[in-house]
Amino acid sequence: MDLRLSVDKHYTVTLADYLCAAKNALIFTGAGISTDSGIPDFRGPQGVWTRRQPVYFHDFMSSEAARIEHWDYKLEGRDAFRSARPNVVHRAIVRLERAGKVGAVITQNIDGLHRLAGTSAELLVELHGTNTLVECQTCHWRGDPEAHFEFFRRNRRPPLCHCGGFLKPATISFGQSLDPQERASQAAMETDLVVALGSTLSVYPAASFPLVAARRGIPYIIINRGATDHDHEPCVTLRFEGKVSDIFPPAVDSALA
Repeated sequence: MDLRLSVDKHYTVTLADYLCAAKNALIFTGAGISTDSGIPDFRGPQGVWTRRQPVYFHDFMSSEAARIEHWDYKLEGRDAFRSARPNVVHRAIVRLERAGKVGAVITQNIDGLHRLAGTSAELLVELHGTNTLVECQTCHWRGDPEAHFEFFRRNRRPPLCHCGGFLKPATISFGQSLDPQERASQAAMETDLVVALGSTLSVYPAASFPLVAARRGIPYIIINRGATDHDHEPCVTLRFEGKVSDIFPPAVDSALA
């Protein structure tokens, strides 16, 4: 696989060159980086949403049946999320961070694997929340979800907070606002390189952050297996087709050698 961009007949710029030059990179990640960790894809041909319809936030808050459906859907994937471990892509991002080249990691993923791999909390923006916590929709208490999943498993009733509010895995549902948007927007305005990994870049406003950064004139690199909605954007500098785990970690190794 050719990982080079030809500038002229005498010089080429590689993915590793861009990573090496970066001092404040924005790494944007989607579901494609976690499939090697056993996390199912949501939007792919075999994705979860080919079998399940997502529950909208308004329905969750207004309907007991919708809350049951949401908890049942979350319970279905619980074992996969609980047993998943970071893979070579997560670890490569951490190596870049420790080399002083990463300003932000913005992820659409809810699996918590960036944190588990060692990405610093102050750099990590979990746009769609996290499955590693449960949150009260009234008092906003957060805590370990395990006992609440077990309650639902035994009783088939959505768990409640001690305040009486509805408990919900701390992920962002359709129709629910993205709380970390301000941090993501700030990162997009400060970065000197954008690398999108394993995302179809089709979900907004999440996919807007790489574009906001790239349209400032900085390099924008996309690595994904399958088409993305940004493939024909004129601001894209490099586009690699294939598994992120085959392409990104070797480039990081070369950049840090």
